[in-house]
Amino acid sequence: MTVSRNLRLAFAGAAAISLSACGINSVPTAEETAKARWADVQAAFQERANLVPNLAAVAKGAAEQEKGILTGVVEARAKATSIQLSAEDLNDPAKMKAFQDAQNKFSSSLSGFGRLLANVEAYPELKSITNYQMLQSQLEGQENRVRISIRDYNAAVQNYNTTIRTFPDAIGAKIIYGAKPMVTYQASTAGAEVAPSLEGKL
Repeated sequence: MTVSRNLRLAFAGAAAISLSACGINSVPTAEETAKARWADVQAAFQERANLVPNLAAVAKGAAEQEKGILTGVVEARAKATSIQLSAEDLNDPAKMKAFQDAQNKFSSSLSGFGRLLANVEAYPELKSITNYQMLQSQLEGQENRVRISIRDYNAAVQNYNTTIRTFPDAIGAKIIYGAKPMVTYQASTAGAEVAPSLEGKL
């Protein structure tokens, strides 16, 4: 009786270890980590978008004929913030591409705004704006946060995708969770992976 009971306990223990080794815990853990990193990406992009009203205030000192660039920034911001990608959409390449395209367009418009104000001498009234240096620092810092959050998200996605494809976790991933690979965030704009220097541009 005791031997039989011990065998059953040993079998149950071995089964538990076997199940844990088949992705029971590792698959959802990796998935939730990737989803959390995606939330960081969205927060970083939203914080960048929130700086646009300050950019608009600075641009009031620009020449009237160049207001079109600011309009482009504001419109790109509206488009970028209107496209949201939930954690459940992270395995949909088409939705990820739409989000990336909107963010890339916003990045390009911000670059155009930087060129507008690159020659501060043309806009002497900007020199007296007390928030000038602070805004420059905030925008540079936010571009860095965007870059870092994307890097962290892509690392988490790589870990998740590797987990669901490698033995023995792939067993639990397919049989129990029906797991699908997530999509990494691709910087399709040349040099987009490098935070721009706004020195002398704002």
